[in-house]
Amino acid sequence: MNTRSGERLDEHRRRWLIATSTATAIGGVATVIPFVDSFAPPESARAAGAPVGADISRLEPGTMMTIAWRGKPIFIVNRTSEMLSAVTRANPMVADPHTEHPFSMPLPVYCNNEYRSRPEHRNILVVIGVCTHLGCTPLPRFQPGPQPSLPDDWPGGFLCPCHGSTYDLAGRVFRDKPAPQNLDVPRYMFTSSMNIVVGQDEKGEA
Repeated sequence: MNTRSGERLDEHRRRWLIATSTATAIGGVATVIPFVDSFAPPESARAAGAPVGADISRLEPGTMMTIAWRGKPIFIVNRTSEMLSAVTRANPMVADPHTEHPFSMPLPVYCNNEYRSRPEHRNILVVIGVCTHLGCTPLPRFQPGPQPSLPDDWPGGFLCPCHGSTYDLAGRVFRDKPAPQNLDVPRYMFTSSMNIVVGQDEKGEA
């Protein structure tokens, strides 16, 4: 075999190896995708917004965690005694202190109180983190006092970065803000002292 023939044979082998490897890789991807999809919840379950659980055992006092339910952020805040006192002080400053005009869902009966939380866990606030003005996500501003974009007598709460709407530490909108209503409180329940399920309570799923 001359040198040129050997080069053509080597080139043929390289092309065959590349084609074989590519086919194997494509086949591998085709095999993996259905396998991964088998772990995803059915589309119907995602659309319905199945309840979601949250472990709050590491949620320190004065801090917040966020989970997702029905494609929306859910704020879970472990309020300190000072933060609960700030809720009381904010009563005359909020537009709807008793949530007589809910936004997109009724206030759960068990949260129809000053702190908008379950009485047995009044420190835990659970609200949907969607501004009732145009749907932006408010930011936590728990530290009281003067701050940029906030009044000097700020008691602590949430600030919407889009148009400046503010909410207190119970998710109630302050007076004279673009947002017309309080943050929604979803139905939720405690399955243990350190575990919450959002989207379900004693009456069933929301």
